[in-house]
Amino acid sequence: MKKKIAVSVIAAMTATAMMAGSAMAEEYKVGIIKFVDDASLDQIENSIKAQLDAISEEGEDTFIYDGYVMNGQADATVIGQAAQQLIADGVDVIIPIATPAAQIVQSITADQTEPTPVVFSAVSDPVGAALVDSMEEPGANITGTSDALNTNAVLDLMFAANPDIKSVGLLYSQSEDSSKQPIADAKAYLEEKGVEYVEKTGTNNTEVMQAAEALASSGVEAIFTPTDNTIMTAELAIYETLIDAGIPHYTGADSFALNGAFCGYGVDYTIVGKETANTAVEILQGADPAKTPVKTFDNGIATINTETAEAIGIDYSSFADLCTEVKEIETAESFE
Repeated sequence: MKKKIAVSVIAAMTATAMMAGSAMAEEYKVGIIKFVDDASLDQIENSIKAQLDAISEEGEDTFIYDGYVMNGQADATVIGQAAQQLIADGVDVIIPIATPAAQIVQSITADQTEPTPVVFSAVSDPVGAALVDSMEEPGANITGTSDALNTNAVLDLMFAANPDIKSVGLLYSQSEDSSKQPIADAKAYLEEKGVEYVEKTGTNNTEVMQAAEALASSGVEAIFTPTDNTIMTAELAIYETLIDAGIPHYTGADSFALNGAFCGYGVDYTIVGKETANTAVEILQGADPAKTPVKTFDNGIATINTETAEAIGIDYSSFADLCTEVKEIETAESFE
């Protein structure tokens, strides 16, 4: 009889514990706003969602994003409306992908009585973009991940392939804060080497195409573009122009190389997306965004478009000594 009572007590205790565990489980709504459709930002979005799914399956809490994923269409008004809609939907955190989206989302949430936590992804210069007080202590309702670019490392590759370059093109959008510091760094690097540079900018596909054509006609021997979403969106439209001119395009992300540029150098955006999701979960489970450091990553991977390399006849064998890894890729619209 005593044995039966003991078993019953244990069963009751187990059931109580299971009920308590169930009561502790939470369901969180995660809003995602992508600045624009392009290969890099799509890669980040997919990685964020995959990691949220994995965490939901492995733990007690559930993280829901279906119905809360928005495309900003590179339009400030659209991004603002998306943020307001997510707030009205009662999401527990907003993840803006890319600097312009993060700036708009933060400006809106900052006006709330109780600001919705913001966990940005792929912001190149969070301090320079006035999103955080410092990388160690953001200081408000916001933190996230940075894809800060090592500009000098990209240009080192450029001069490793051709030490005799006399003129370099700088192709970027003046409307993107993420490009300001890398372009300033590139100018300082080139000035120190005594190398001329030609700047061309664009704010949409048509302007970028015109800028690329102007650079091709100017006689530059290579072109540098940082992690600039405006240029990224237009890469498929300009890479053949640069190939025809025999100009290698060195860029700040592997997605450029996927879309036809000779070289993309920088972070692995799958990892950026995964760590963005991890940070969002940390915040939802109680971490203070104001005191949660912004995550940064190793910028050691060079992605080479082998079709473009062959077309312009450029040797990149020396890159292996300057990078953590050299990956090879062929032209496509998006990552598989």
